[in-house]
Amino acid sequence: MSDVKTLSHRIDMLETRLTFQDVTIETLNETITAQWQQIDVLTRQIATLSERLREAEAAAPGATNEPPPHY
Repeated sequence: MSDVKTLSHRIDMLETRLTFQDVTIETLNETITAQWQQIDVLTRQIATLSERLREAEAAAPGATNEPPPHY
């Protein structure tokens, strides 16, 4: 009888741990998904800003590597 109670208690403890682990895994998954969405947004913003910078540099007057006028 004692063995049955011990096994029952152990099974209950394992089921409890499993439930908490499932919740933790789901929370981590949601966090990772949100982070990937944010990374995607930031990557697109960087690409847009890089393109705008290239366009601005191309439209800038004069060469950027000219020596100063006093040379």
